[in-house]
Order: sequence, then structure tokens, then C-alpha cells
Amino acid sequence: MDVDLPCKLELISDLPGHDERAWQVAWNPTKPLLASCSADKSVRMYSYRPSDHGSKALAFSHVGTIPTGHTKTVRSIAWAPSGKTLATGSFDSNVGIWEREDVSDSEDTGETAGDWECVTLLEGHETECKSVGYSGSGTLLASCSRDKTVWIWEVKPDADFECMGVLMEHSQDVKCVAWHPSEEILASASRSLHEDWFCFSTLSGHQSTVWSLAWSPRGSYLASSSDDLTIRIWKRVEEHKWKSVLELRGHERSIYSIAWGVGKGAHENLGWLATTGGDGKINVWEITETQHTKDYLSAKLLARISGAHDVSDVNSVSWCPRPDHPDLLATAGDDGLVKVWRVVPS
Repeated sequence: MDVDLPCKLELISDLPGHDERAWQVAWNPTKPLLASCSADKSVRMYSYRPSDHGSKALAFSHVGTIPTGHTKTVRSIAWAPSGKTLATGSFDSNVGIWEREDVSDSEDTGETAGDWECVTLLEGHETECKSVGYSGSGTLLASCSRDKTVWIWEVKPDADFECMGVLMEHSQDVKCVAWHPSEEILASASRSLHEDWFCFSTLSGHQSTVWSLAWSPRGSYLASSSDDLTIRIWKRVEEHKWKSVLELRGHERSIYSIAWGVGKGAHENLGWLATTGGDGKINVWEITETQHTKDYLSAKLLARISGAHDVSDVNSVSWCPRPDHPDLLATAGDDGLVKVWRVVPS
């Protein structure tokens, strides 16, 4: 615990249940639901609501498990912007598309019955799928793999998908895909950092594998994290030109996951960047735009916790996208646990 920091991370909920390491957590964008995926091949769903102990307190409860039918680890999950569809990316090379049976919009708070069923299985990757993601419009889905490719799928009605293209610019395992919040721009990461779709720009700077990418909430910056123990923030200086404008350090081992949320605070604040990885630490940075062009950005460490999942690596961090909980984040670890944290004043 760092006494001199303005905020701290308070543990809100500890969610056991996975039998093997938990790889990723994903908040539903429209409903009070949190999903997690694991090497145990399952996806677990948790709903949350205000508990009886006051307005800020939340109670989380397990509301269902999808035994996905993937034959290997489920490495990645992503919600469609509608919140009605979930994509799973697996080491069995396939992408599953899941929807809930028989649930009308009016009654679906996340807690209702209705099993999740696999409505489509997307095949194409030759080997492990590492990451999946929906575009901000929900009309495109991207997946990436150890086979060095990124596939772009067009989302059609009735759970139909059409492959729009296969990007082959990477020379190594592709770890991560991340769509711009409002434009059809896709970033993908490998040993080099690609700004993809028509691969109009390759961002070079990290010295080794890039694990995670996160766009700023308004989309004018892109953050990347790496095995080289740095987080870099890139500014869009022209339509197809990006510049590395800030480098953050604060981890002793590989930084596996980063997430950029809206945070709280003044308008010039670009939001809060959470970072985590192999050292078991979670750092939360407040990112602010400066007025002078020499340094576009400044970063202040708001909160930090060590041993977030005891001695285990932390594989994923994700901010709650719901406007009433901008200070809420979830993590998934090698201990099989999902944990929910709130950033609170020290």
C-alpha cells in the first residue's frame, strides 16, 4: 500500500469458481453483468446490484456458467456493444458467438433465466486464437491468432458472419486486437505494434512483445504495454500518423493487460489508465493533456496495489463501462479468481 498516493484500490468482491487460471474479464456494456473466461474452457457470468449496505456498495452473484464446448482454453471474451452477444476466442483456434435464449429486452437485467447458446462458430485461424473484439458500431468483429493473422468478420443479421479480410502484416504471434471507440480503425499487437486494417501505420518503439492495447475514451490516443516493462502512449497527429508521446514505468515484470476508462475528475483529464501483469501489481494512472506541445501528456499515479491476486500473475484488467461506476474495475488472475475493485480516496 502506497501511503502517499491520493487514492487506493479497495477490494469489493472476490469471485471464485474457475478451476484453472482466469484469462480475461469483460463487463457487459448495457446490463449489470460481468463475464470471465478461463483455461477450464468455461465462461462464468456474474450479476451485480446495490447491496443493502448503502448506495456505493455492490453485491455480486454468480448467475450462470457456459461450458463453452471449446476443446481448449478460452483465452478471450468480448461483448457486442448491444450487450446481447458474447464472443469467445479459444486456443482450439475457433471463435464462438453466444446469445441468450428466450429473453425479452424488458426483463433482461442479467439475472433472468435463459441459457446462453452458441449460435455460430467461426473457423479460419490455423492455431490458438488470442483475442477477439467488436467494433464500436457492432458491425465488425476482429480475431487474432498465433498463426500471425488478424481476421475481420462482418456481423450480419441472424448470427451470420462474413469474412471481410485476413490481415497478414504481422511476422509473429498476434496477442491483441483493439478497435477505436468510434471509427473503424483496428489496432493489433505482436512483437511489433501494428495500426491495422489497411495497415496504414506501424508503430515501432517497444523492444519486445506487446501484450495489450487500449484506446483513450475519446480515441485520440492509443496505449500499449509490453514485455519491455513500459507502457507507451501514442498520439494521433495526422489521420494516418501516430507519435509516441509518453512512456510510463511502474512494473517489474511483463505488463499483460491495460485498460483506459473515463475515470473521474476535471475535463482536461483524459481518463484513468489501469495496468497490470506478471508482478501481480495494479497501477492506476490519471492521464492529463498538457498545454505545451513539447510534452503532450502528463501522468500521475493515483493508486497502486501489490499482490492483487496474492502471488499469482494478473492476466486482465477492465473498467466498468457503466456511467454510474467509472471507478470500478475487475481483474482476472492465474489463481482462477476474478476480483472487483473500486478506486477510493486514501
